Amino acid sequence: QRQLVEYGGGLVHAGGSLRLSCVASDRSFTLYAMGWFRQAPGKEREFVGGISSDGRRTSYADFAEGRFTLSRDTAKNVGYLSMSSLTPEDTAVYSCAARRLPYSSSLAEHYDYWGQGTQVTVSS
Repeated sequence: QRQLVEYGGGLVHAGGSLRLSCVASDRSFTLYAMGWFRQAPGKEREFVGGISSDGRRTSYADFAEGRFTLSRDTAKNVGYLSMSSLTPEDTAVYSCAARRLPYSSSLAEHYDYWGQGTQVTVSS
């Protein structure tokens, strides 16, 4: 069964950095675009950023632009979300998702596979 698993969440102080990993279960995911989403308590899930299957094209939500960076290592079937200058407003469960197309989307319903999510907590 194809699946995604996130790693790297945790507690970080404001202004700090964190890198999340999304490990795919098989190499079919190298053909898929990847997206990251987050959901804070009491809020709706929101798009963080997306990366194409070849890793050449990325897109970011406004709040992520300049602070977050998406990348992927197709040889290892892993995607990364590097976050810096974190604030308490970034506290959320972060989830990765894969789409059976080469280009990403900002819409959650366009993704076919989801990880279970990993908690990121930023303290003030």
